[in-house]
Amino acid sequence: MHIQNVLYTAALWLGLTLLPFSFTATLAAEIDDTALDHALQELKKDVLALNRDLFILEEELLFPANTQIAVYLSLDVGEFFQLDAVTVKLDDKEVSSHLYTDRQLDALVRGGVQRLYLGNLKSGKHEIVAVYTGRGPQGRDYRRATSLSFDKQTSEKKLELIISDSTASYQPEFSVREWD
Repeated sequence: MHIQNVLYTAALWLGLTLLPFSFTATLAAEIDDTALDHALQELKKDVLALNRDLFILEEELLFPANTQIAVYLSLDVGEFFQLDAVTVKLDDKEVSSHLYTDRQLDALVRGGVQRLYLGNLKSGKHEIVAVYTGRGPQGRDYRRATSLSFDKQTSEKKLELIISDSTASYQPEFSVREWD
């Protein structure tokens, strides 16, 4: 019996002695977890910032300003024409084609502008042709094209394809505009 009391007393003493260390270790683990979570959040922010910087650098390297051309599409009202698809050709080479969903059309009608193409183009004379398909007045199928001959200088070039309504003729109008 005496040995059991000694063992019990030793176990109790050992437990009480180690309890503060156990509590301290648990507290340290919680502090370490909090610090680790904070460090991971900071690392995540740094990775996102680095990813953004790399994307910008990649775009600058792939599309330098002296050879860059960008083509955008916008709609003005859209009452006389419902766009289904657009195809863009530069110098008789198809560079972009897009089919539209109802959500995309809604965004364009509300004033959105879509970038259809971003690429490189040498300086000199060029021609852009855009072919639009969709539904016109009275639900008729429409297939129209518009073109523009332009001179590409050593600076970037931005072109906007515009679909607008002509209230005078109750027909859609298609045009290409150069941005300054």
